[in-house]
Amino acid sequence: MPRVCVEVPQHILDDLGKHIGDDKKFVNLSDALRTACRKMLDQLDAIDQRQGRTDKNESKTG
Repeated sequence: MPRVCVEVPQHILDDLGKHIGDDKKFVNLSDALRTACRKMLDQLDAIDQRQGRTDKNESKTG
C-alpha cells in the first residue's frame, strides 16, 4: 500500500484522537483517515450520479 504524507491541522488531529484507540471507533489514525476518504469518495460518487456524470462502465475499487 502506498504511503502518503499530508499536513493536518492540530485541532483535527485532536478531534480524531478522541475516536481512536481500544474500545473506540478506529484502531489507529490511518484507519480513521482511510475511512474518511472512502466516505467522501462515496458521497462524491453519489453527487456525480445525481448529476448524470457517472460512467456506468467504471469499476469501484476498495
